Parts: sequence; C-alpha cells; structure tokens
Amino acid sequence: MLNPQQQKTPLTPLRQFAGPRYWPSWLGLGVLWLIAHLPYGLQLRLGAAIGALAYRVGKRRREICKENIALCFPELSAAEQETLIRDTFRANGIGVIEAAIAWSRDPESLRGRVHIEGSDHLKNAMALGKGVLLIGGHYSTLELGGTLLSLFHPMNVTYRAHKNPLIEAVMTNSRAKHFARVIEREDVRQAMRSLKDGDALWFAPDQDYGARHSVFVPFFGVEAATITATSRFARLNDSPALMFSHVRNADGSGYTLTLGPVLEGFPSGDDETDARRINAELESLIRQHPEQYLWLHRRFKTQRGRPSAAVYNRN
Repeated sequence: MLNPQQQKTPLTPLRQFAGPRYWPSWLGLGVLWLIAHLPYGLQLRLGAAIGALAYRVGKRRREICKENIALCFPELSAAEQETLIRDTFRANGIGVIEAAIAWSRDPESLRGRVHIEGSDHLKNAMALGKGVLLIGGHYSTLELGGTLLSLFHPMNVTYRAHKNPLIEAVMTNSRAKHFARVIEREDVRQAMRSLKDGDALWFAPDQDYGARHSVFVPFFGVEAATITATSRFARLNDSPALMFSHVRNADGSGYTLTLGPVLEGFPSGDDETDARRINAELESLIRQHPEQYLWLHRRFKTQRGRPSAAVYNRN
C-alpha cells in the first residue's frame, strides 16, 4: 500500500453519495465487502456459483460469449465450445469476488498465494529510466492481478470509468491505495506523463473502442478493431514494452503473475504491424488459459464496412 507521499491520485470523499439513490449500490458494495473477508476456498466456490447463475440468467452475455468462442475456436467441437463457455462464466464469476477482494482488503493477505515469474525483465527495463509500458489483457483476474503485482513493483494503471458515480469513486479510491496514478483511458496526457516520469504504466489494449484511432488486424484469426495507442505510448519516450499476464491457478492455490521480456523492435514505426504483433502476443497468452479471458465483451463489435455489432446480431 502506498504512503501519502507516493499517492498522486486524489481520493474522492464518499459522504457525497449518502442519498437514497445510492442505497442499492451501498447494499451491493456491503455484500461484496463481506464476501471479500470469507475464507479463500469458500470465495472460489461462491464465485463459481455466481458465474454458473449468470450463465443461466444472462442470455445476452451468454450469446456474446458463444459467438466469440465460435469465432475464435472453430477447431473445437460444439460440446467443447459449450464447456469453454460455461468455464468462462465460472471464471468471471470468481473475478467478481476477486474484484471485491482488491477493493476491500490489503493485498498483503494474499502474498503467500502469489508466484511471480520474469520479475527481472521489469526491473531491468525500469533501470533504463524511460518508463515501461506493461501490456496486458482483460482476464477475469484483471482487478486483483494488478493489485497483486503492486506488492512487488510500483506502477500506474489505466482504466475505463464506471457509469455509476459511487462505484467509480470506490474503485478509484481503492486503486489509488496501490497505484500512484490511476488514469482514465481518455486521459492520454496523464498516461504519457507517467512514462515521461519514468514510471511503469499498465495498459490493456484488447477491447473494441471503435474505428477511430484503430486499425483492423487479426485477433484469433478474426479481423478486430485494435487501438494504436500502444505503439504511440511506447514511441513517446522510447519506453520499453513487455507483456504482463495474471492467471488463477487451476488447483485453487493462488495466482501466477508473468512478466515477459522486452519486446524487441517495438514499436516498429508502423501502427498496423505493431497492433498485429500485440494481438498475436495476447492470443498466445490467452490460449494458455482461455476460460480466464473476458469473452463476455463484444470484441468484434466494430467491423470494416458493416453495421456496429453485426456479428452479435445474427439471431
């Protein structure tokens, strides 16, 4: 946890959210806080149950997940695809619990459950003094994975703002305890300042943010709108870039954080080449634990020459 001198993101006073309109949100946050303090094994079982329930009642997300799996894993049989869909929901249900843990508890309580690989890659890159771009993906362990890495390496993070002001404030305040800068994804200037200051910046470029500032390159063999900010950030300060993944161990023992070597020759000077490379790197990591990826997101929503979300409106 950061001390006040390290913390650069101001905290939002929560007393302003005392009105009745926020009571349901407070109730939900209270339940998550209680769950975050249950025994770890029980948390995993409860999260899996939440995911199984979401599979049954969340028809729209189930159809999105089904389409993504069919597009990205055509080599799997229908039965194998269905198994992956169900496993994905269970993993993302556990991810909800892990987010609550990240927001509500000191990550030190999980240090004994964390195995980190490739730590020297980040240390050596940081020693160059040009900042480091940590490139990751939207795994179900997203919230907790970054928090656990903060136990070993200081870094800043980018995120997408939540529509609920109370949830947004709670998330940002919680993240600010572990990361010096918590940067909303639209605040490009702040992200660039982070690298200019020699910090490590965690950035996940694997979601569909529309055609603007994107190129269309393959992701699991499917053309996907992929933002070019990754190479632009690295180019700004000649910052080294490396891949960062965080997965939940299959035996329920904890988590493995992996930091890859610096991506040589990145950026290349060509945004499309760079985006193609990052997608390939992410795909390689995701294939190791495909059920732990966020297949519930409409990754292929934006398509060249087709209406938005056409891929997900076939039925």
